[in-house]
Amino acid sequence: MSDPKSIMTIKDYGRIVYRFADVMDKKGITRNKLASLTGVRFEVADRLYKGIVERMDMDVLTRVCYVLDCQVGDVIQYDKNSK
Repeated sequence: MSDPKSIMTIKDYGRIVYRFADVMDKKGITRNKLASLTGVRFEVADRLYKGIVERMDMDVLTRVCYVLDCQVGDVIQYDKNSK
């Protein structure tokens, strides 16, 4: 018996889309400047910019949103129709 809401059922359930680069570019914030202003390593800022995020640290996300003066929904979005 399989529950259609279960993530154990193999199906397309969407994806998370990172838009850090869009917001940073719009505001003229470089990866180096973001790293400096948020207190994270450049590699962390670079991975956010490139959308290569495996795990999101909520403290880092909070600092990034503060520096970019944005909401979480501006930089992280759920795409239900990822096809």
